[in-house]
Amino acid sequence: MYHYTIIQWLFFFYFYCFCGWCFESSYVSLKEKKLTNRGFIRGPFLPIYGSGATMMLVVSGPFRHSIVLTYLAGCVGATALEYVTAVIMEALFKVRYWDYSRQRFHFQGRICLSSTLVWGFFTVAMTRFVHVYVEKLMLLIPGQILTAVTLILTVGIFTDFVLAFKTAADLRIVLAKMQFVKEELRSIQKRLDTLISHTGEGLMNRREAFTDSVKEELAVLKAKYSLLVDSRRYLGSLMDFLQRSMLRSNPGMTSVEYRESLEELKEKAREKEKKQELEKADMTESPGE
Repeated sequence: MYHYTIIQWLFFFYFYCFCGWCFESSYVSLKEKKLTNRGFIRGPFLPIYGSGATMMLVVSGPFRHSIVLTYLAGCVGATALEYVTAVIMEALFKVRYWDYSRQRFHFQGRICLSSTLVWGFFTVAMTRFVHVYVEKLMLLIPGQILTAVTLILTVGIFTDFVLAFKTAADLRIVLAKMQFVKEELRSIQKRLDTLISHTGEGLMNRREAFTDSVKEELAVLKAKYSLLVDSRRYLGSLMDFLQRSMLRSNPGMTSVEYRESLEELKEKAREKEKKQELEKADMTESPGE
């Protein structure tokens, strides 16, 4: 078993959060062919990696004498952590920050066999090689400096997490409103189609084909439809800098409940980003003209 103080555990947690961020950001940046600040929070830390590394150390502690048992403990522990985290985040924000639905042998898109097997190898590598050197590095740092640095990081990361949590909650509200408007639009469109089909397209210009009540309902429905379209566009424009940043940092973000609305917001965020890039390019070229 590992015997560390709370400060030491926190240091390891933050250290592996940072390493995870370096790995994920590099991978996604190469994949997207542009620099990407990966993660839920804005700072260079990915809590899921810190949690995963800490969990690996805890669950593998009793089995350090056996590589096979260490591997199996890592598979089970990391997969359980990944699943629980996915369920909680989706329940809170109605959004999936990772999705394995396209992978073979997945479960609910939240975990998959290939990921589980990799977690086991990571656990072995972590406990047998990586953590040995990280522990030595930590022991080289004077206790007072380690405590001060760890406490400063705790305040900074906690503040960042609270801000990210609020941003994600606000994004969920926007998605829910957009989805509601979308459903209202579909309902109105269905009613309009029904009225038109019952009246007959060929009789649209004949006054006697419409009763006063039908004409009035059509006018109301069309006006409401136009207002809802404008409302949906307005909701899409409500995204602030932090929400657009969250969408950029999680390009694989999906939503079962708000899929269409989320894709629309992603597209608007990309359009906003392109517009800003063009404005910057124009400002750069202007002085030389």
